[in-house]
Amino acid sequence: MSRLKLPTIAPSEITPEEVWRSRRVWLKHAGMGAVAAGAGAFGVPSWAQDARSVLAATPNPNFRLPDEATSEKDITSYNNYYEFGTGKADPFENAHKLQVRPWTVSVEGEVARPRTFDIDELLKLAPMEERVYRMRCVEAWSMVIPWSGYSLSHLLKAVEPTSKAKFVEFTTVLQKENMPGTRSRIIDWPYVEGLRMDEAMHPLSMLVFGVYGKQLPSQNGAPMRLAVPWKYGFKSGKSIVRIRLLENMPLTSWVKIAPHEYGFYANVNPDVPHPRWSQATERRIGGGFFAPRVDTLMYNGYGEQVASLYAGLDLRENY
Repeated sequence: MSRLKLPTIAPSEITPEEVWRSRRVWLKHAGMGAVAAGAGAFGVPSWAQDARSVLAATPNPNFRLPDEATSEKDITSYNNYYEFGTGKADPFENAHKLQVRPWTVSVEGEVARPRTFDIDELLKLAPMEERVYRMRCVEAWSMVIPWSGYSLSHLLKAVEPTSKAKFVEFTTVLQKENMPGTRSRIIDWPYVEGLRMDEAMHPLSMLVFGVYGKQLPSQNGAPMRLAVPWKYGFKSGKSIVRIRLLENMPLTSWVKIAPHEYGFYANVNPDVPHPRWSQATERRIGGGFFAPRVDTLMYNGYGEQVASLYAGLDLRENY
């Protein structure tokens, strides 16, 4: 019996994952829109309706980009948030289950004034700014996002770090009953990330409470997340509930799982490939199904501001 001969497909003809997943999300949006048109608001799940509160923030001209911002629809429907599933559409579909009230954030460890903050206290801790940041994912896709928040340093200064504080650890929320992705053991939940103290105190490191002038949706890390724009996206923890200042480097989630693939620093660097793919180019989400790839910028384009933090550091060894 002769063998079935399978067709040969050139790698250049294979649709990238981010493209077919993005198309799937678009079709779901289109489908919900059709239902809404025919049945009114009752035809759309309540979580899909944009009823988030306006979050007043003053645009900061020092943190703006000439790039066109990614659409709000793409920002809020194409996400990495593994607690709600590993597919890019999974957070959009599942994150409505996240309970964001009441919400507190404890800040502890090497501080003179440890404290637990209510989310409403954090919203008023410092003037709210709108900043437009490039955000780059390790899977080689990127967005330009108008975040609302303020520098993380405001919160850290409020608890008075001691001289022993060399690192900052961030722990995200774990609500097993509301987070279907936590049923898998991809990560030892809850998710943990960290920064060096000088990175955390840098003005670019931002506590984020909103996007596009409204409070964060759950799939983007409500009610409070981190944005560290010169690092790959997995460093910017979502839905944070605990911050610890430490003398020693914390063991972060991805370093614990796959240290040969994900390092503590995770600075955007086109010259250091991921073991399974190149980081030399990226595709901007929202540029269409066949958007051309562009060169990845060192430190995601923020080298002028942050390169001095790593003077003398081997960026291949400390990836």
